[in-house]
Amino acid sequence: MCAANAMDEFEALLKESFEIDTPEEGTVVKGKVIAIEAGQAIIDVGYKMEGRIDLKEFANPGEAPSINVGDTVEVYLDRVENARGEAQISREKARREEAWDRLEKAYAAEQRVDGAIFGRVKGGFTVDLGGAVAFLPGSQVDVRPVRDAGPLMGMKQPFQILKMDRRRGNIVVSRRAILEESRAEQRAEVIGNLTEGQVVDGVVKNITEYGAFVDLGGVDGLLHVTDMAWRRVNHPSEILSIGETIKVQVIKINKETHRISLGMKQLQSDPWDAVEKAYPISSVHKGRVTNITDYGAFVELEAGVEGLVHVSEMSWTKKNVHPGKIVSTSQEVDVMVLEIDSAKRRVSLGLKQTMRNPWEVFVEKYPVGATIEGEVKNITEFGLFVGLDGDIDGMVHLSDLSWDQRGEEAIQNYRKGDVVRASVTEVDVEKERISLSIKALGEDTFTDAVDGVKRGSIITVEISAVEEGGIEVDYNGQKSFIRRSDLSRERGDQRPERFQVGDKVDVRVTNIDPKTRKLGLSIKAREIAEEKEAVEQYGSSDSGASLGDILGAALKGGN
Repeated sequence: MCAANAMDEFEALLKESFEIDTPEEGTVVKGKVIAIEAGQAIIDVGYKMEGRIDLKEFANPGEAPSINVGDTVEVYLDRVENARGEAQISREKARREEAWDRLEKAYAAEQRVDGAIFGRVKGGFTVDLGGAVAFLPGSQVDVRPVRDAGPLMGMKQPFQILKMDRRRGNIVVSRRAILEESRAEQRAEVIGNLTEGQVVDGVVKNITEYGAFVDLGGVDGLLHVTDMAWRRVNHPSEILSIGETIKVQVIKINKETHRISLGMKQLQSDPWDAVEKAYPISSVHKGRVTNITDYGAFVELEAGVEGLVHVSEMSWTKKNVHPGKIVSTSQEVDVMVLEIDSAKRRVSLGLKQTMRNPWEVFVEKYPVGATIEGEVKNITEFGLFVGLDGDIDGMVHLSDLSWDQRGEEAIQNYRKGDVVRASVTEVDVEKERISLSIKALGEDTFTDAVDGVKRGSIITVEISAVEEGGIEVDYNGQKSFIRRSDLSRERGDQRPERFQVGDKVDVRVTNIDPKTRKLGLSIKAREIAEEKEAVEQYGSSDSGASLGDILGAALKGGN
């Protein structure tokens, strides 16, 4: 009886167990935490089944695990029984299924979702969205490139879902979209409270070559380098540093682009207001060279007031050199104020005007007629350039080199570096020219030789050479050449060989050329002149007297 009852009871229990619905593998079931040990939570999922899950699977993004004995949790049932006789369960998979449902709703409603960046992958990062893993592209991390994402790792923060595909398990999120939206709202609020001309405090956020970005409390403004100070600022880092708090004035607000222009110098008095009074024309002041260019040098007279010394106003003597070879940056120099244009904020300065004009100094020391001594600096096709006192040059023209030689021949006697003596013949201070003469210090033998001789004069010369084309003659040491055609009135007597070296002959002066230092002489012209004179005195061509009769009478009268 007892055995039969026991069998019946067993059959009833077995039947009851079959009637109970056994949960399907691959579904989410509810379980109760019955113990926590060795970093794991032991969960009773019912149906006389227990399973283990690592505590880390119960951690929310960016938070520590939160699980206690007695808590009811949803888990994912992978297998009803594993090798250890336990149910194989996963909180992470349960959360993933739960998360996908939640994320699909948020994506459809374009709502933000919370997550935490937990890993780095090629092209970006992985984000835990409370059970589902999403991809965060590198370009979507921040509004500006992020060099170090370390501080962002593991921190719970909002994201915007850009794209998701449950079938492929693909989710793409953006942190940048959240920042831009928040930034836009904040910018609009801050800009709405700003007015042009307002003075505000700001923190230097970034420094570039052209200026600095200043955080005005959620919105950035640009402080351009030209608006930092009235003086020249070569680089913003000269007067600003990142993190520094500064006072700035709002110069301009662009409502459409939300761009804000800031200024610091506007909070200081403008030094240009007193420039004309402080720096009268022709006054001399000390300044500091701040910048050197190809066309001149900028000199700071005081903070915020700079003037330009044009290259043409830098030196009396150095005309074609770079300004950097005359002055250097930071050098203190004396300058003269030449012109002021307050409207354009320009001051024209002169460096050479603070020194005496070397041409004026020269003419005081060496008036016309004075003798100088100098070194030949250059030789050109038209003369010599001689170095003089005051780093200036004087020129000896070809025609002023020698009395006896042509300029082209005389210049061959000189070399660069030769020291020569010359006479000052002209000084033009305005044109900066000095004319010199070497031959003026020598004796003018030609002028002395022809003194008193005029064109048409009859002079006696001595034959020094007989050549085929004519004869060379000497008159007071000056050589002249009489061509064959000028040797006689008669063609038959135009023979050079009928003359002898040492013979003396009367000739007529046909030309005196001081430039070439030559006398034009002719025997033929003398004979024609004598004939004409005889005809005028003793007869005429229509009197019937022959030329022989006239010449005979002339000779007789002469006797």
